[in-house]
Amino acid sequence: MEEPRHGIRAVHSASTITVYQAYAPEIGLPTARLGRFPATWKRDRMTWVKPSFLWMMYRCGWGTKERQETVLAIEITREGFEWALRHACLSHYEPGLHPDRATWRRDLRQAPVRVQWDPERDLHLRPLPHRSLQLGLSGEGARRYADEWTVAVTDVTPLVHEIHTLLREGEQDAATRLLPGERPYPAGDELLAHLRA
Repeated sequence: MEEPRHGIRAVHSASTITVYQAYAPEIGLPTARLGRFPATWKRDRMTWVKPSFLWMMYRCGWGTKERQETVLAIEITREGFEWALRHACLSHYEPGLHPDRATWRRDLRQAPVRVQWDPERDLHLRPLPHRSLQLGLSGEGARRYADEWTVAVTDVTPLVHEIHTLLREGEQDAATRLLPGERPYPAGDELLAHLRA
């Protein structure tokens, strides 16, 4: 079955969805230890979350990029995730979706959430034809994410390194078996119509 161009693939349960972020150890390790974001985590800055494990690996270079050495899997409530989608604005102007540039700019300034659709990645981090969702949370969105939606935080850095080592050793099948079991997230038109180009 062909992948939809703009779809959400993620690890999810009846009540939660997992998103990924990569941090410097001084932020990532305390967050994982506490199972939530500490008071020192800046709630007034935009933070980007990614439901796609492999897109996160592309972004953080398998946890090798500076200040992205600790990779976290963050379970958040589906209720919170869907609030974010409902309150999001595309990060770029899209003719036909937005009435005009001025309206889009106004909506973007006011939105607590931004959405980008970036090429999904394969196991070797090469771009695929379909797109992967990124959510940029700011203001109310970032505060809700940190203080209301977060259910659990897991440091998945050891898994990231294990998969990366297997790939470097040519063990693609073994690496593939360790990937998180992402599947389509049931977000219908009601949630995504205003975010699809």
